[in-house]
Amino acid sequence: MASSQTSSGSSEADHDTGLEQDQGGPKPQLETLVSHLVAAKRSLSSINHVWRANEIVTTARSALEESVVVSARTGFLRRGLNNQLRLLYGVRAEVEEVSHRGRSEFEGVLKELDAADARLRETLNTLRDTIVHAAFRPEGEEPKSLHDFVDERGVEELQVSLKGSIDRINAAQAQLDESNYAFDDELRHIQQALERYRVATKLASSRSPTSSSSSVNSNATLPSPAVMPAMLRSLESHAQEMADLLESLVRHFDLCVTAVKHTEGGGAAARSITGDIPNGVHVGVRIGDEIEDGGDMNSNSALEPMSTSEYQEMLNVLTKDAAEAEDVVLEIQEHIADMEAILENLLAQRDAILAVSNATTGIFQHLSSLASTRLPNYIAQAHDFARVWNEEHERIRAGMNDISDLRSLYLGFLDAYDGLILEVSRRKHVRQGVEKILREARAKLDQLYEEDVNAREAFRVEQGDYLPSDIWPGVGREPMRVEFVRVSGGRLDDKPQPGDEGPETAVPDEGAESGDYIPSLPKHVVEEAISRLKARAKANPL
Repeated sequence: MASSQTSSGSSEADHDTGLEQDQGGPKPQLETLVSHLVAAKRSLSSINHVWRANEIVTTARSALEESVVVSARTGFLRRGLNNQLRLLYGVRAEVEEVSHRGRSEFEGVLKELDAADARLRETLNTLRDTIVHAAFRPEGEEPKSLHDFVDERGVEELQVSLKGSIDRINAAQAQLDESNYAFDDELRHIQQALERYRVATKLASSRSPTSSSSSVNSNATLPSPAVMPAMLRSLESHAQEMADLLESLVRHFDLCVTAVKHTEGGGAAARSITGDIPNGVHVGVRIGDEIEDGGDMNSNSALEPMSTSEYQEMLNVLTKDAAEAEDVVLEIQEHIADMEAILENLLAQRDAILAVSNATTGIFQHLSSLASTRLPNYIAQAHDFARVWNEEHERIRAGMNDISDLRSLYLGFLDAYDGLILEVSRRKHVRQGVEKILREARAKLDQLYEEDVNAREAFRVEQGDYLPSDIWPGVGREPMRVEFVRVSGGRLDDKPQPGDEGPETAVPDEGAESGDYIPSLPKHVVEEAISRLKARAKANPL
């Protein structure tokens, strides 16, 4: 309504309106002017759109301020969250590594322990299967194995100690697993919160006016208040244009009132029509150079005289503006519709920022609660397991060394028993050599004795008659005889040391060989002992 900007008194040119002039021309139709006034009054209801525009601008400005604050806080939290999440998953990886390494080492130690225990059991079974030959034992005694001479209490005590260590490690491992399961639950909750965060981000990005029409991926740009100032400026521009348009409608209404009041019989009509103007519309009636409030128009007040040309100019402007008034109202409606759409987008952007902020805050609060309360317990549980494992690992290693020492002792027992059999065989061989020498010596001594007796007898026969009997009393005696006496040997550990007084006098045995009894072992027993020694030497090389 650019034409409405022209003042009704701006032109002095006369225009033929077809109306009766002061000289007697035709008068304008009051009904036409009243209809224009009614339409102008109806158009003033557009002030409701202007009020709404003001509300929209205020709401948008508040939403922008809120979004800027929330976005800044969200950005700060997101940077902190990234660091916290990296630290959290790093801690979880370290805790899992402690558990995995401990479990792996424990399994390896158990395999070694089982193998050591199996070797010990095998050795003990060999002791059970090795029966002591009856020749070594008193006559009539029940058969005994080498195991009967072994005290297994040391093995049992060692097994109880090892079982205690294993049980303690298993208990610590179970506690660590339970702690890790709870830790994983925490991570799952965080993942769910992150999923809600990603959904909120995707939804916010899809609703963002700056987002593309393509589907939003996981790397979608987070909503930002950067586009909102432009929206606010657009809203303010629309609101200003609406205010200007409303002002033109008010001027058109004022013009209609003035025209009606300057038309014969229009005072009462103007008063009745302008009696209920919408609240907030500040209208005035142009009467010369004075402006009166529309709510205080008085039909009896004197109107400033208006020339025919001024009146005709006013009617021309009014007629033109009346044709454009409806377009102005439609334009105001278009402006408010655009503002509603812009506000909807702006609020959607704000809501998207708030949704992302709420999701971010939820994750941050969960992480803060986890870090301050439960996370230290998860870490402490890993340290407890490591401490228990290190302590019991040393005990188990010491126990395996003890098992190895026991097995070596029992293997030495087996070797000693087979060596004993070989020693018996050796002693038997020596005894046989001694007996052979004794037999040979006896034969030679007996031969010499006979020869000596015969020689002495021959001497007595030949010379005895000539020798006095008292010249040598021994001339008529038989030669001496040599006899062998078996003397029991003393204990080897009683052998005198240098500086001692000397060996004890050997005492002849009263019984036959009772002091140096050598068991009689069959040949196959000795051969089996030799075979066992060779087999063990091959299986356990130095």
